[in-house]
Amino acid sequence: MTADQDANRLGAYLRARRGLVTPEQAGIPAGGIRRVPGLRREELAILAGISADYYLRLERGRDTHPSAQVLDALARVLRLDEVEAEYLHSLATPRPRQRDRERQRSRRRRAAEHVPARLHQLLAAVGVPAFVEGRAFDVLAANELATAFSPRLRPGENRLRSLLLDPEEQSFHADWTASSEWFIAALRESIGDDVDNPRFVELIGELSLTSGRFRELWARHDVRALEGGTTTVNHPVVGRLHLHRDKLPVNGLLLVLYYADAGSDSAEKLSLLASLV
Repeated sequence: MTADQDANRLGAYLRARRGLVTPEQAGIPAGGIRRVPGLRREELAILAGISADYYLRLERGRDTHPSAQVLDALARVLRLDEVEAEYLHSLATPRPRQRDRERQRSRRRRAAEHVPARLHQLLAAVGVPAFVEGRAFDVLAANELATAFSPRLRPGENRLRSLLLDPEEQSFHADWTASSEWFIAALRESIGDDVDNPRFVELIGELSLTSGRFRELWARHDVRALEGGTTTVNHPVVGRLHLHRDKLPVNGLLLVLYYADAGSDSAEKLSLLASLV
């Protein structure tokens, strides 16, 4: 993240999201030659009930603290969901002063991500693929079934890097396109206001240089909550698996578990995989 991007995160977000809303979605009749892919600044301002001049000041970083009412109006026109609207509001919240930010950075350097002993014990006890990840999707600990499920879940791996750069991981995900969208949007949610965290800066810099997919999606400024769901994967030994994925917060880390519906074909395949460990 460059200094300019950090200084005007609100404007960057507004520009990116404005470009994703079509005139038709906003109720603007099609017609004429348009030089922008989404809404014009003036159109967004009118639909949000604010002046074009004021919106221009927001986008260019000349006014960084609009009211909650203005933000709600912009979120409505930009078709933001609850998570995205909350993120928009967070961008307009005053950041800590420089001295406070330096203290926060110092505390982060001292408090490296550490997996408590009880989590290691829990990983060994559960009978499903389970691992612990940090805020940047670094794998910090995993049980044997997790590494049998995917070798990219070994401690020291980074899940986002594997997803974007490892062909085997790309084939592993039945819907790699959707998975990459979710992971990159979830990274932005995980970063939040912690934009100068060295680990985030390192990871974003690496992926910006090595992955066109990352550059494309990062520019969209998508935001998604860090939560569980369902997934389908293509395992090289037991075949296709339809699984639930839960993410449980523990001491600032996430405990991630994969499991199948009881009695399902995927549950039988997971049992077979466990017998091979």
